[in-house]
Amino acid sequence: MSANRVVVIEDAERMPELMGSGDSVMKEIERAFPGVDLHVRGNRISLTGDEADVAAAATAIEELRSVMAAGVPLTPDVARQSVRILSAARGVAAAAADAGGAAGAAGAGASAASPVSVLSRSILSSRGRTIRPKTQGQADYVTAIENHTVTFGIGPAGTGKTYLAMAQAVAALQAKKVNRIVLTRPAVEAGERLGFLPGGLNEKIDPYLRPLYDALHDMVDPESIPRLMEAGTIEVAPLAYMRGRTLNDAFVILDEAQNTTREQMKMFLTRLGFGSTMVVTGDVTQVDLPGGTMSGLRSSREVLAGIDDIAICELSAEDVVRHRLVSDIITAYAKDDESRAPRGGGQQRRFTRPEGQQ
Repeated sequence: MSANRVVVIEDAERMPELMGSGDSVMKEIERAFPGVDLHVRGNRISLTGDEADVAAAATAIEELRSVMAAGVPLTPDVARQSVRILSAARGVAAAAADAGGAAGAAGAGASAASPVSVLSRSILSSRGRTIRPKTQGQADYVTAIENHTVTFGIGPAGTGKTYLAMAQAVAALQAKKVNRIVLTRPAVEAGERLGFLPGGLNEKIDPYLRPLYDALHDMVDPESIPRLMEAGTIEVAPLAYMRGRTLNDAFVILDEAQNTTREQMKMFLTRLGFGSTMVVTGDVTQVDLPGGTMSGLRSSREVLAGIDDIAICELSAEDVVRHRLVSDIITAYAKDDESRAPRGGGQQRRFTRPEGQQ
């Protein structure tokens, strides 16, 4: 059924901001709702098309107004994430309606987060910019870190697992909730053999820890990092250095945890001291351990499920905030892995029988 709707932007001075540079924000809305004709004249946005699509597009524009009013700069990415959050909320409401009727749909709609509640949430303001979650999954992950002593962030590349955990760590340090930040990851090559690296110990382990340094430099004044590291306020070290320690009043992040063994993961988790927070991040689809070695991250996901004060957050391709192709690449590989998986639920082995044996 065709419908017409007009959205009036009362604060006409903010129309250029709502439209975006080169109308990029509104073009993103058009791309998300190809069945809706969108026309802008002055401070009036006219929508024509299928009734359901027009209602959804109008809701998306209203939400962008709320996001803008909350002080979040509008970009095509913000528009795209807003549409995605609204679409997920509609899916939840529809599923609830199928399961429990109108009352269930109303309850689901009330509990679903809105774009403004997700995108306007500030974790850390640093060096002239604000770090925020950009998807519902990321917002749930940030909330889990705030409310649990140990949080597992499991998901594909580009979902912000390490970056958001780092922002939470710096924010906790600034708020004096912890006295130090400890960043660690296992020293495992990603398929290549790096051989005997030149230099001293720090130079040898630097390539493994470089991603942590990169994130740290985005959030802390680079000139102050050497001083903070010298004082022990920030520590970046390989996982092997954690054995025998008790980490009190610290925010501890284990990155690339899929490359820990079951024993290493147990060792790390038992370093937890009083007043500390731990975040473990990794991607179980990118394990670089030798063949046959059980990933400590996969094991812990099963062993620790259901334990009080431990949160296990599963991020997906929907939470990828890198180039849009990253999400498509992850989805394509997931489908290919699924098609290659052996039938019957386990690894199949073929044994050659001796001649004449049935």
